[in-house]
Amino acid sequence: MVMRTLALTFIGTLLFVGAAAAQATPPAPAQTAAAPATPAATGAAAKPQTDQTQAVIEPQGFSYSPEGRRDPFVSLLRRGSDASAQSGPRLGGLSGLGSGEVSLRGTMVSHGAFVGIVQGADGKTYIVRSGDKLLDGTIRSISADSMVILQQVNDPLSLEKQREVRKLLRQTEEAK
Repeated sequence: MVMRTLALTFIGTLLFVGAAAAQATPPAPAQTAAAPATPAATGAAAKPQTDQTQAVIEPQGFSYSPEGRRDPFVSLLRRGSDASAQSGPRLGGLSGLGSGEVSLRGTMVSHGAFVGIVQGADGKTYIVRSGDKLLDGTIRSISADSMVILQQVNDPLSLEKQREVRKLLRQTEEAK
């Protein structure tokens, strides 16, 4: 597998160097007084070269099939569910808060089901029910002393795409 990755990296480097060399403009040929170069003649000569360059840069019909393996072209430096990696501005309210930014402050029974009172990192308090959406997950269940959030894992190397995060009502000092 290491040899295959090295071979793919070597081939990718060769393609990149070849594409860069093909994009470099050749020096202009010396014009003679007897045969002046016409723009139509130089444009026709440049056209096939550009098509050939496009074929080198963009291989046709390529698709990556991971089959359970990680993509070798995904950077390992920026992996995991990082809050700063979210693209664009965050939404306001509960849907703009991640599961790590909320804490369970209380629970109560409303219409025969438990609802949770959570406090966000923004200092505001929200009333939540099962099925409410957060930035990176969904509230799965609420009981008398805990809340379970089904968090979406944003890690390209992880085999699990979801995990359960349990928020306890009365956290002890060891659990923090």
